[in-house]
Parts: sequence; C-alpha cells; structure tokens
Amino acid sequence: MPHRDQEISLLRREVELLIEERQALLRVVGSAAALIASLDTKCLPLPAVEVADFVATTLNSLPEETLQDALSAVHAQIEMESAKSA
Repeated sequence: MPHRDQEISLLRREVELLIEERQALLRVVGSAAALIASLDTKCLPLPAVEVADFVATTLNSLPEETLQDALSAVHAQIEMESAKSA
C-alpha cells in the first residue's frame, strides 16, 4: 500500500501542476485577447497588423468556454491590481 499512496501523491501533485500551468496559460491568452482588442490597427505598421491578425485568428480558434475562462482570469487579475493601487 505505501507504493500506491506514493503513486497517488505523485499523481495529485502532477494534476496540481497542470492546473497551475493552465491558469498561467489562461492569463497569457486573456492578456493577448485584451491587447488585441485594444489595438488601433490604423496606427500600427503593416508587420504588426499581420502579427495581430495571426494572434486574433489563433484566439478565435479556441473553444468559447476556454476564451471566456481566459478573459475571466485576466479580469480578476486586473481587478486585484486595481484594488492594490487604490
């Protein structure tokens, strides 16, 4: 049984790491989505517009639930930072 307990503990830790990694990735995706949404493409050089279009296309290919989770993750972070500043 000790071996099984050790395996369960290792699996639990791996799942926790994956959850933490997902949260970090959601913050990156949410930040990228917020950045792309705030860009004024008329003010950007063409290469930057092309990259922004690629990022937007990639973001739009995500499942809607994942994108909503990402935006929520960033919104919560922005609110926390705003509260710290006040």
